[in-house]
Amino acid sequence: MSSTSRPPRKKLWQALTSSEFSKRYWFNTELKSDWKLGSPFALVMNGTTTDVGEILEADRPRRLSYTFHHVLSEADRKERPTKVVFNLEPHGKLVKLTPTHEDFEEGSVILDGISKGWPAILSSLKSMLESGTALAIPPAALNIEGFDGP
Repeated sequence: MSSTSRPPRKKLWQALTSSEFSKRYWFNTELKSDWKLGSPFALVMNGTTTDVGEILEADRPRRLSYTFHHVLSEADRKERPTKVVFNLEPHGKLVKLTPTHEDFEEGSVILDGISKGWPAILSSLKSMLESGTALAIPPAALNIEGFDGP
């Protein structure tokens, strides 16, 4: 999955690394990290840490990568961390964002939710960057077991 949009790479990078932006397009989720190699990373939704990881690469404004470990339930915590990568490529006045989320265990309990969540998050991000307004996607529309949203 990839998406092309008009905002400068710098603004897209900021949206991927700033709680000021993420809270608007990612179900009120804060991004917690200093974005330095080896630093901790956390997603915090309404005061609850939902995912943790470590920064693997932060090549501003080209590439961002971190491990991703969902920690809300014991079943989630038993799975090994996965890997998230965002590539930002300029194409004239456009920027192509290519996210990947990989290294899931066979029979992963989180893969279904991740597969439903990313398209909604990225659509909301694109809408916010292009129009100034993130999409108000009701969590129930995603049909992700155990996710009631903010």
